[in-house]
Amino acid sequence: MRTSAKARERLLSGLAAIAGAASLVALIVVWQGFRALKPPSAFETAIARRVRNLAIPWKERTAKNPLAGDSAALLQGYELYLANCATCHRVDGSGTTRIGTNLYPRVPDLRATSTQSLTDGEIHFIISNGVRYTGMPALDRVHRESKEDAWKLVLFVRSLRPLSAEEQKEEARVLASARYVGSRACEKCHQSIYQRWKKTPMANVVRDPQSDPHAFIPDIKTSTVAPFRADQVVFVYGSLWKQRYFARVGDNLYPLPVQWDVGNRKWLPYHVPSKGADWWAPLYPADNMHRPTGPTCDGCHSVGYDIHTHQPAEWNVGCERCHGPGSLHVAHPSRGNIINPAHLDAVAESDVCIQCHSQGRPPKGAIEGQYYDWPVGYQVGLRLQDSWKLEDCTLGQTSFYYFPDCTAHKNRMQGNDFVQSVMYRHQITCSSCHDVHGTQNYAQLIKPANEICMDCHGPMSPNGPNTATIEAHTHHKAESAGSQCVACHMPAIEGEGVPGAMVHAHTFRFISPEMTDKYGIPNPCTSCHRDKTTAWAEEAMAKRKEEPPWRVK
Repeated sequence: MRTSAKARERLLSGLAAIAGAASLVALIVVWQGFRALKPPSAFETAIARRVRNLAIPWKERTAKNPLAGDSAALLQGYELYLANCATCHRVDGSGTTRIGTNLYPRVPDLRATSTQSLTDGEIHFIISNGVRYTGMPALDRVHRESKEDAWKLVLFVRSLRPLSAEEQKEEARVLASARYVGSRACEKCHQSIYQRWKKTPMANVVRDPQSDPHAFIPDIKTSTVAPFRADQVVFVYGSLWKQRYFARVGDNLYPLPVQWDVGNRKWLPYHVPSKGADWWAPLYPADNMHRPTGPTCDGCHSVGYDIHTHQPAEWNVGCERCHGPGSLHVAHPSRGNIINPAHLDAVAESDVCIQCHSQGRPPKGAIEGQYYDWPVGYQVGLRLQDSWKLEDCTLGQTSFYYFPDCTAHKNRMQGNDFVQSVMYRHQITCSSCHDVHGTQNYAQLIKPANEICMDCHGPMSPNGPNTATIEAHTHHKAESAGSQCVACHMPAIEGEGVPGAMVHAHTFRFISPEMTDKYGIPNPCTSCHRDKTTAWAEEAMAKRKEEPPWRVK
């Protein structure tokens, strides 16, 4: 009897302690209030995660991802992530968005150990079913394209895992000791990617007419601008907008003074004027045959160009241009001994592209007496700003490189544009839209342009536009040219070096008709409606009641 009485006393004491603790917590809550602005304590976070994980059925926890290792599924998972998750979790998975940092509980960092230590099955269950009493919704079954969508998202979440300390050491060894082995060495393990890449412009910038019978686009015998022979040409350069021809003199290549205009199918002179053109032009003699392509071109049209031997490790933009030297990875493939740009921070990842898709100059001027138009010394994994300075822009002035609002107006300046954009500030990267391994879409886009934009900017999206339909935003019929996002936000106004060949701006700014009148910058309205005036366009835009009047000025 005494034993049972003591047991009851202990039980009552325990219950009293629990009740007291609960009362204390309640008092603290009443005193302080519940605020979403205040980050949850470590105790709250630990308890919440424990309860969440306990609610996952055992069978679900042990489920394996059937799509593991599927590169196509990974890309689709990325697209799904942008469409469904990035608004809260941010593109990089950090959760540091306006929504993510104000929800209670906070949106978790998907890169952190607390997420990455979950099993594939646990992550799949959370994505599929959501989490009660949080801002985490279940994946919208109505809009799922397939039952595998949640697994594709699991695949992408796994790709966000940062390199371990050991993998970081491996990566450092790559930069210090690995050597270039050529893209062909990658084919054995990455056949599908390699075959896609081989068909891209990146893989075919420079071609040898002696080994490639289709290298010459025109019949070179028809050139009357500056006649030349096939046996003079060591390499042809370009195939989309123009084609130029390089001859060898000694150890260097030089551009012949003629080019083929692909779009207009005619021969044109090729010469960079010494005044009013590229910064390096007055620093070399005017004659093309005294302007070697090593300093002006070859560093971006190859892998591992050696400024002393004037030879690259590989011609064209091969795998190692973006992934770094591959000898260690080819010998012993691992995640840490090759550089994956997707694992770099957003700035470094975009720099992989900006190194050549920009106009700039080496920050220290001449290098061994030569003036280089590409970032000598840079390779993936290093800091681009140590080797490259983007061309300056002066607001209000038109220059060889820029319009007065600092939108670029010549080729190879996507990077100069992009770093000014809201997209760049929010850690969108080049690979958010482009897959350099090759796609069936224009400019190697991961899917048609409007679909990419709508992933993050669909009707009523928190990112805008704040309209119920795309037609309400564009004032054009759906699927028409005027309802294409790029028509207004990425107008094709940047010249490619031959008449009529234009590429899209990458600032994503809307250029109003009034800016055309004031500064001479082409606007998308009258660029499309060529029979109309800027006054007509301004009047039409003034009727849009949903837009503040100063937004269209």
